[in-house]
Amino acid sequence: MKRVLPDISFTVAVFLLVLCMAAQAATPVNEVKALREIRLQLGKKDWNFSVDPCINESSWLTPKLDSRPLYNNSLFCNCSYPDSVCHVIGLFLQGQDLDGVLPRALVKLPYLKSLHLTLNYLSGNIPHEWASTQLEFLSLSMNNLSGPLPSFLGNITTLTYLGIENNLFSGMVPLELGKLVNLENLILSANNFSGELPVALTNLTKLTELRISSNNFTGRIPDFFRSWKQLQKLEIQASGFEGPIPSSISILSNLTELRISDLVGEGSKFPNLSSMRRMWRLMLRSCNITGSIPPYISNMKMIQILDLSFNRLEGSVPDLRDHKKLEYMYLTSNLLNGPIPDWIMGSDNQVKYLDLSYNSFSESFDPACQDTLQNKNLFKSSSGRDNLILDECLKNVPCSKDRYSMHINCGGNAITIGNIMYEADSELGSSAKFFHEKENWGFSSTGLFWDTDASLSDYIAYNVSILTMNESELYTSARLSPLSFTYYARCLAKGTYNVKLHFAEIVIRDNRSFYSLGRRIFDIYVQEKLVWKDFDIESSARGVDKAVVKEHKANVTDNVLMIRFYWAGKGTTAAPKRGTYGPLISAISVESDFSRPHDGKKKISIVVLVGAVVVVLLLIFMILGILWWKGCLGGRSSRENELKGLDLQTGFFTYRQIKAATNNFNAANKIGEGGFGSVYKGILLDGTVIAVKQLSPKSKQGSREFVNEIGMISSLQHPNLVRLYGCCIEGKHLLLVYEYMENNSLAHTLFGPVDGRLKLDWSARQKICVGMARGLAFLHEESTLKVVHRDIKATNVLLDRDLNPKISDFGLAKLDEEENTHISTRIAGTIGYMAPEYALRGYLTDKADVFSFGVVALEIVAGKNNMKYQPNENFVCLLDKAIVLQQKGNLMELVDPELGSEFSKKEVIRMIKVALLCTNPSPAPRPTMTAVVSMLEGGTVVDELNIDPSIYGNNEWRFEGLRNQLGKSPQPSSRESQSLAQSSNATWMCSSTSV
Repeated sequence: MKRVLPDISFTVAVFLLVLCMAAQAATPVNEVKALREIRLQLGKKDWNFSVDPCINESSWLTPKLDSRPLYNNSLFCNCSYPDSVCHVIGLFLQGQDLDGVLPRALVKLPYLKSLHLTLNYLSGNIPHEWASTQLEFLSLSMNNLSGPLPSFLGNITTLTYLGIENNLFSGMVPLELGKLVNLENLILSANNFSGELPVALTNLTKLTELRISSNNFTGRIPDFFRSWKQLQKLEIQASGFEGPIPSSISILSNLTELRISDLVGEGSKFPNLSSMRRMWRLMLRSCNITGSIPPYISNMKMIQILDLSFNRLEGSVPDLRDHKKLEYMYLTSNLLNGPIPDWIMGSDNQVKYLDLSYNSFSESFDPACQDTLQNKNLFKSSSGRDNLILDECLKNVPCSKDRYSMHINCGGNAITIGNIMYEADSELGSSAKFFHEKENWGFSSTGLFWDTDASLSDYIAYNVSILTMNESELYTSARLSPLSFTYYARCLAKGTYNVKLHFAEIVIRDNRSFYSLGRRIFDIYVQEKLVWKDFDIESSARGVDKAVVKEHKANVTDNVLMIRFYWAGKGTTAAPKRGTYGPLISAISVESDFSRPHDGKKKISIVVLVGAVVVVLLLIFMILGILWWKGCLGGRSSRENELKGLDLQTGFFTYRQIKAATNNFNAANKIGEGGFGSVYKGILLDGTVIAVKQLSPKSKQGSREFVNEIGMISSLQHPNLVRLYGCCIEGKHLLLVYEYMENNSLAHTLFGPVDGRLKLDWSARQKICVGMARGLAFLHEESTLKVVHRDIKATNVLLDRDLNPKISDFGLAKLDEEENTHISTRIAGTIGYMAPEYALRGYLTDKADVFSFGVVALEIVAGKNNMKYQPNENFVCLLDKAIVLQQKGNLMELVDPELGSEFSKKEVIRMIKVALLCTNPSPAPRPTMTAVVSMLEGGTVVDELNIDPSIYGNNEWRFEGLRNQLGKSPQPSSRESQSLAQSSNATWMCSSTSV
């Protein structure tokens, strides 16, 4: 359930925020200093301390585009204090993947009332310094906190809300919490607490909400209810407590929501809840309750959800036809008998989802076999809970033959793995579902995803990242249920079967993020016998996105095999989002352990059939060979086969995943246009932001580049190279999936529209230049594969949110084999950045990248584009200008005016000299990129090499380059000659044409 600040407190906070914005007082220096410490301790990086946090809150909190609805990055101030300053009263840092620790410096914000750190990855313990705070609202839910819950929390007597759900706290609940007499909400669920609840908690007489589910408490449910008369919401699911439910629960007349489930030990009769007329949601599930359903349930007119499943209730179903708000009713797995009431079966029944499966009603046939019953599950509702025979339900669907196997791709489409064909199981789920359209198998599913608005598609899980395990097609989807679902196989011949259950955790992650905080635990039954208790996929497979196969021998005596998966309330329900829990299965494989009748005859038939097929195939191959020999068939493989043949170090995405991530390639998500297609921003289901490069199906050159880029970059990993997550190869769809770079390209930052570009100070420009150099040094000298990029330019240098540069676009890259002095190759790249020896003669070495780097370094200093520099009578491009200024001894004239005077003149001169050294017309004097890094960082003195600008002005050289570019005859046309004559001072590297 989504936890929020109580309405009154939130309204007050908003009001105070308005006061803060209206007043022009400043935040005290000591509180600003405390915020700096808090930032470091939390691991938060985006607070802007160049402005006052309270007065300029909108600019202090760096905006973040995030699709997650739970993301919150807010600071609240109160500027109405008599001392005319603004004090910080609230910090809401939710869903930001902060991976630090709880900040000790919090105590230095003496006016802080509310702290919301939900959905992060904070670790460690609660600091003892917090004991002296005056907090009223404290939420630390969905983090990685551990250790015992400290007793000093009892000193924060101002607390009204304490939420620590979904952490790793252990030990006993400290009795000192009994001192929190103002506490209204106490949320302790999904931890590892043990022992008994301390009696001191009876002092919390103001409690309106108590949630203690999924822990390891011992003993009976404590009889504290007489002290908690104000309770409105009580949740005790799989807490470890034993039954029975104390009779004193009857005095909680204010309850609107009661959830008790999975009690062990002694059972009891149905508790007296007759005073709870305002009940909205009632769950008494798996509590070993006996007897009949009491008639007072009919008086709960406000009830929306009624879940009494997995008990031993007898008798009839009470008449609830007048309950207009009742939408969900679960009476699954009881001993209910007599006829199924007419009001339930009527078409005007207002109950949206009804489950009466696994009961003992007296129907002569099971209405579940009727196709008209939508969202009503009556599977085995009249056959008895302990009877495995399904004929009563499916007697009108006779078996056409005995079967000896069953293979299901749970939640997915039909696929073939080896010689096994897995049948499709793509039917959408439901809170009450019985699927029986197959002759030989079907499934029954029951249960509601509480605290979230689930759709029918949420009953199928899809992988949210790259899968690299064997037979990964089986694990791209999975069937799941919030409570229980059963697969059954019918028409099986009697005997022993080998049952294989395929699992992979494809929803919860394993990174330093709240997406990794979930714990999925469930039980598995085969033929209604518990086979695996507290099964954890991630633990069993030793990680997420890893396959694990569990095997079991099952005996079939009545032609029916049943496999049931049941969530017993353990684990978490809130991470990575509310509603992430319940059993999950990727595929089921059932094979007989015994020989099939007439196997000998079948083998002979198979041999004959195989022989015939072989003969036909030989004839086909002979014909194809003749056609090939005569030249009638081409030998070029498709680009798809070419891609699939690569030995990738990354993984594959499905087109469905990418389509969903980019909102069907919505134009609003388009962030660029490449030489072979568009680039889109996307967000995967786990929140990972990606950039998707889409190959145009019409681009032949793009196809070659696409293949090259995957093969090249998949094996290259460096902080200054863009990371490739994977690719998609489905028919005509060819896509690359990269990490998303928040600040676009260096070209966009330097030369883009003024209103959209960042202002780069000198330290950022120096950082970008050195990072580029490091990336190229890795490609040229440090990587196992020696790579020449061939297309280094500002457009292909991307910037992350911290302005770290990363080289991208390896479509034109070439491998530089160490024994070769150079590579002779087709000229490809961007004119204006291409080295002369490569542009004119196709002579390619890593020094070509050095030249391109030098051009980009000049652009970084000048803030101008070499290709679009406006010429004048003195120089025709940026590189030409730099050379002329070097001759005049006036290099500072090149510096971008936007830098003002806030830069190191020494570093600027050094970068320009390095750039000019890199752009020497001859490759030999150019330095290696390792030397460039050393020079830029001041570790090596820059060698000065004066260049005569006229060396670039030779018309014959320019014309030869243009002729190579155009691919025309040696003699230029009259128009070309005129163009050359008009640009007598133009140079090859100043052209803006791409090859």
